[in-house]
Amino acid sequence: MTRPVLLIGGMDSSGGAGLARDLLAVHEAGLTARIAITAVTVQTDRRVQAVSPVSPEMLAAQIEAALEEDIGAVKIGVLCNKKLIRVIADRLPDVPIVLDPVVCSSSGHDFLKEDDIKTIIDLILPRVTVLTPNIPELKILNLSLQSNPTFENIDAIEAFLALGCQSILVKGGHDSHPEFSTDILYRTGLPTLYFGSPRYQFDLRGTGCQLASSIAAALSQGYSLLSAIARARCGINERFQREQDNRKYMGFDLQNQEGSKNPLLLRPVL
Repeated sequence: MTRPVLLIGGMDSSGGAGLARDLLAVHEAGLTARIAITAVTVQTDRRVQAVSPVSPEMLAAQIEAALEEDIGAVKIGVLCNKKLIRVIADRLPDVPIVLDPVVCSSSGHDFLKEDDIKTIIDLILPRVTVLTPNIPELKILNLSLQSNPTFENIDAIEAFLALGCQSILVKGGHDSHPEFSTDILYRTGLPTLYFGSPRYQFDLRGTGCQLASSIAAALSQGYSLLSAIARARCGINERFQREQDNRKYMGFDLQNQEGSKNPLLLRPVL
């Protein structure tokens, strides 16, 4: 019997990210979802025009209604303020939890203040199965934790693991390698693992949401963490390949039009 995934996050009016992308990822995994909305946003691919957080009472009611069923995993996205963060922390079930720390939108809008980030670190991070920051988000989390810009990201990673976070998957979309994007998985007492995939010459919105939600869906289905990450990453790569094929068909001028075979891509263990 499969169990639904609880998706906690914001509604993106453009449909490109947030809960809209989360739902697609969960449904593509063959599961159903329950939703708890933290905020309604007005945005396009280029900018965020408005953000309206829900009340703590409304968020609490949504989560409590979802938890009337047997939830298999939780994915957390946009969190807007300390009151909402505390509501979530007080109601998290004892299931795998994936936290995608959406500090700001891809267009540059800040969703969280420094005190909000510290509250997430204090109340939610110790409960997390896997944290999925990109490199800029990791730097911001680092500063909120260490208050010292001279600390390296690895210092933040070690501190987060020491706080109780079980694993951290640092997404490599912002790294500097021209041909490959490499995600790095850190776990306490276990070897660091590297997941490589081709770097495409264009961006897609909502890939972070998709990755985290796909991992949550696989964990809900009983897959191991490594298999869950592998399945999620294959889904992201397939989405990029489809988009590249579409762009080639429409006549876009792309470098790397033929794509590439990547021997580092970890395939799912079925």
